[in-house]
Amino acid sequence: MTEHGGKTIYGATLGILMLETRFPRVHGDIGNALTWPFPVQYRIVPDATPEKVVLGDPEPLVESFIAAGRDLVASGCDGVATNCGFLVPLQDRMAEALGVPVASSSLMQVPAVARTLPPGREVGILTISAETLTARHLQAAGIPEGTPMVGTDRAGEFASKILSDAPEIDFERARRDVVDAAARLVASHPAVGAIVLECTNMVPYARDVRRATGLPVFSIYSYLAWFQAALLPRKFDLDLDDPRQPRT
Repeated sequence: MTEHGGKTIYGATLGILMLETRFPRVHGDIGNALTWPFPVQYRIVPDATPEKVVLGDPEPLVESFIAAGRDLVASGCDGVATNCGFLVPLQDRMAEALGVPVASSSLMQVPAVARTLPPGREVGILTISAETLTARHLQAAGIPEGTPMVGTDRAGEFASKILSDAPEIDFERARRDVVDAAARLVASHPAVGAIVLECTNMVPYARDVRRATGLPVFSIYSYLAWFQAALLPRKFDLDLDDPRQPRT
C-alpha cells in the first residue's frame, strides 16, 4: 500500500486557535489538551484577548487568526476551530483563506439543534456576555433574531474572571454562575427545549446545566467531537469470518 505525504505532523487533524490568555483551564475546557479524546494542535493568536474579542470587535484581528490558522494547516491540520464563540463573524473569511473546514463558534450548532426539536420548542443560548452578543453574531451563525438568550452575571466569578483574564478562578463559584444563568434562561423562556453554550469555557459545567434544567446541552465539545469524526472517521473492522457479522 502506497502512503502519500505532504504534512509534517500526522494523527492530529484538528487545530484550535486560542486567544492569548493566562486564566486557568480545568479539565473540560477547550484549552486543556486532556479534554479531548483525540490529539489536537494549538496555536495562540497574539494580542487576541477575551476583552478585545468578547467585549470589543474581533475584526482588526482577522489577519492574525488567518496567519495562525495557516500555520496549523501547514502542520497537518485538516480542520480548524477557534476557542471563542464570539469569533463567528470571521467564519467565512477564515474558511476561504485557510482552504479547510472551519468551526469558528459553538453557535453554529444552533440551526441544526433547532431542527431536532419537536414543534413548539426552541433553542436557548447561554453566553458569557448577552450585552455584546449581537444580531451580527447571530446572523453569521444562521440564527434567527429573537432566539432566547441569557448571559452569566457580568460581576460574577465566571464572567468577571475570564473577561479580565484573571490568573485565579474559584471554579465552584463559576459553576454556580453558569447553572444560575441556565436556570434563568429556562424560567424566562419556557419553550426552550435545548441549550447551546456559546462560551467554550462553560463545557466543564455542561453536565451541571443538564441536571439543573433537564434539557439537552450542546457545547464546543459536542461540536468539535462531531467535527473531528468527519476529519478522521473511525475505522471499523470488517472481518467476514467474525460470527458477529450479519449473514445472508
